[in-house]
Amino acid sequence: MLSARLFVNQLLKHNYTAASGVPCSILTPLINSVIDDDRLAYVGASSEGEAIALNAGAHLAGVKTVTLCQNSGLGNMVNPITSINHPFRFPTLLIVTWRGEPGSDDAPQHEFMGKITPALLDKLGIPWRNFPIEEQELQAVLLEVDEWFKKKSLPFALLLSRDQISGADKPKKAPAFNDREGSVELLKKKAAEKTTRTEAIKLVLEQLTGDEVLIGSTGKIGRELYALNDRPRNLYVVGGLGTASAIGCGLSLQRSDLPVVVLDGDASVLMKMGNLATIGAYRPENLVHVLLDNEVHDSTGGQFTVSSRVDLAAVAQACGYRRVFCAAGQAESAEVLREAYDVKGPVLVHLKIKPGSPPALPRPPFSPAENKQRLIEAISV
Repeated sequence: MLSARLFVNQLLKHNYTAASGVPCSILTPLINSVIDDDRLAYVGASSEGEAIALNAGAHLAGVKTVTLCQNSGLGNMVNPITSINHPFRFPTLLIVTWRGEPGSDDAPQHEFMGKITPALLDKLGIPWRNFPIEEQELQAVLLEVDEWFKKKSLPFALLLSRDQISGADKPKKAPAFNDREGSVELLKKKAAEKTTRTEAIKLVLEQLTGDEVLIGSTGKIGRELYALNDRPRNLYVVGGLGTASAIGCGLSLQRSDLPVVVLDGDASVLMKMGNLATIGAYRPENLVHVLLDNEVHDSTGGQFTVSSRVDLAAVAQACGYRRVFCAAGQAESAEVLREAYDVKGPVLVHLKIKPGSPPALPRPPFSPAENKQRLIEAISV
């Protein structure tokens, strides 16, 4: 059995400084040690897929990350791992508990995932090792992980079985949530004729001072952003619907000096509404979250979303965003965007827009990995 404190110390020696995840009983000693260590910035995620995206954002800031989860959570990770980690080359060290491990006595819901966990990791192109229980073995494994990151810049997994690690049964440190008292405000402008997505993105661009990172969500948003104003500080999230805001959160928490603007869509927000809760709890002051809400899946034929029946602005307010602004018309949208850039975040700007896109929108000619590297170089300090 390995000491969780020893494991964390070895992580720090290998320059891991950020972690995110979702707890599991087998993880208890390790995740509590991670939470309690001030040298590791831990963000509790609402889902395992969100944890992957949060750590992708931290990676943009030049940080090595650890993602902790139960093996059942691998199912929640399949989409971001295949459509974000692989194309963008986002590495992270996965610590995955092996519930339902063949030969173990576990709850019935873990039996099937336990059988397929190694094969699932193989299919995902993620090399894995059994969790090391001796210090010398741990050092060797972490060196192997470092080499994999240098060679492939992709995830590597350690499978943790029951009773392989020892440590505290409860965290001692309180979560690093920012104070909410007296700081939530919702401002709704009167309804007006809706603007187009193109016009709305132009209004966002008009407010830029030059140093902001712009993260464009999957689909037409990222493609329109590229068409209107490609720049080194743009990231076009071509996969992982719902992850753009978590990537922005992960980056903004690691780089408080860097303004981060996420251009998101209603389908994206609805898919991972837990991101709103995480952003509202950890409250990065440098994050502006612009929601371009046309109430349809515009990239796939205009099928309706449910956003016309959900007050997403009120949801963000309830989750703890410091300011929430709503508008529809061009003049009103410009007004709330100007105000949003001048206040402490996180801020949600909810803009109701018309469905539809310009014809023949271009796609970025560079790969997601090249897009990522361009951004990292642009914001490196």
